[in-house]
Order: sequence, then C-alpha cells, then structure tokens
Amino acid sequence: MNHKFKVDYQKCIKCGQCIENCPTKALEYDDYKSPKMEKPKNCMKCQHCFAICPVGAISIMEKNPDDSASIRQINSDDVLNLIQSRRSIRKYKQENVNRETIQKLKDMLNYVPTGKNNHALHFSFIEDIGVMNDFRGKVNTAIVNFFNKKPVQFLSEKFSKFEKMKNAILEGNDVIFRGAPHLVVVSAPVDSSCPQQDGIIALSYFELYANSLGLGTCWCGYAHAILKMFPEFIEYLQVPKGYIPIYVMLFGNKDIEYKRTTQPSPYTFTTVERQELEVGLFDKAKRVFWNIIR
Repeated sequence: MNHKFKVDYQKCIKCGQCIENCPTKALEYDDYKSPKMEKPKNCMKCQHCFAICPVGAISIMEKNPDDSASIRQINSDDVLNLIQSRRSIRKYKQENVNRETIQKLKDMLNYVPTGKNNHALHFSFIEDIGVMNDFRGKVNTAIVNFFNKKPVQFLSEKFSKFEKMKNAILEGNDVIFRGAPHLVVVSAPVDSSCPQQDGIIALSYFELYANSLGLGTCWCGYAHAILKMFPEFIEYLQVPKGYIPIYVMLFGNKDIEYKRTTQPSPYTFTTVERQELEVGLFDKAKRVFWNIIR
C-alpha cells in the first residue's frame, strides 16, 4: 500500500509531533530523527501527520500543504448561537437553492468524521425542484395506493396516524416533505464499522452549516420510513449497490424567520465520581438485554 508519504528534509525541524500524533503508530523515527512510514498497513489516511506539521514538511497521498486552509480561532459565542438558533423548518420558498451554495454544502461534507476514517459515505442530492416535485408525487401516490389495499386498509384504519397521513395527502397536504425544494439522503456501505452513526453525524454537520448559509433544514423521519417500505425509491435516489440509506434531510430557502432562540427544558447530567464496580448479575443481564433489543 503506497501512501506516497514524503518529507521535505530541508523544512523538517524534527519535532516528532507527526509521529507522536499518529493514532495507528504507522510512523516512526528514521536514523536522522525525521519521520518515516514504517507500517503503511496501519495508516488509515487520516492526515493527522500532514495537518499537525508546524512547517508543512509532510506530504501524503500527494497532498500539498500549501493547498490547505490555515486554522482560525472561531468565536465560541457565535458557534453556540448557531446551535441555539437551529430550527426544524417546514415552510420553504418554492425555488431552487443556487448551485454555488449547494456545492459549498457538498464540499463541506468531505470533512465530516467517520468511524476508522472510512470515507465511503454516499450522498444523494435532489438539487432541482422539478425533480423534487416528481419524487414527491411518486411517493405520495405510492402511499395512497398502498394504504388503499384491502389487507393494509384495515391496519390504516386501526392505526389512526396512517389514516391521517393518507387523508392529508389526498387533501393535497405535503405532510411528508413539507414543501421542501430539495433533499439529501446519506447512505453507507453495509459493511461499515458504524454506518448509522457515520450518517447521522454527517447530516448533523450538514444541518448546522446549512443554517450558517441561511438555509432551512428538517430531519425527515417519514421519508426515511418510506425508503424502508418502498425500495424502488432507493433506486430512484441512485443509492449505490451494497449501501443502506441512513437518513433523509430536507433543505431549501426558508419562507419563515425565527426571531429568538428557544428556552428548552434541561436534560439530566451526571458528574461521574470514582466508585467500586458492584453490579449484581440480574442487573447486568437486564442491561445486556436492553442493549441488545435496542
């Protein structure tokens, strides 16, 4: 495995930060106290060595340090306000987001973290409102037809939420996609170490960056459920073979503006202190049981 690890020995100050910071211990000191790729099979292409070098002496996978952005200090209050002001948007302008903004969102997604640095996520974007309306129409038709079938109709009437969804669609209400002009679906290989976590983390980054660009977003559980029920829509969204769709996010230009942050009820927090581990067998078994079925 050739990672094309190179050191500019005229720049290298032999500080050893790249070696000490390598999470898989792929690097070691050479005879001159400079780094060398000793265990290339260990390397997971995280580029920590490349990013930490204070003088830009390291290149890996033909990356040029001069092409990287410098790291700036960001105002933490602004970041907190961005998090506090995030809202699920369900009213959108019926227009396309400009291509430059969508490209910014795509470029940002290359930086989201994944388990074992497995850069294998796939993102299916609907970038044109005409395509979105076609997809919306096909989904709504499929749902109405499905719940009108005799065996399913009984379940629909028994569980009122299904009946309400079907009736809302028949009345012309877009209860699934909320009028959004765009969506993005994140998918992961089935053999990923943590596909669900990778996908949710990616959309969390997407949501906040979209908010910073003035866009609205909404996590779409209904659309996610539909992809499970109707696999033909996975094909429509061109999810690659061997991948599973993790979740769906709606986005677009907002047709609503919130003026202040909310005041949420606080979660519970525990400050863990040192303690002896004295857990009974029954309690252990109960924990294991709930962990498995969840």
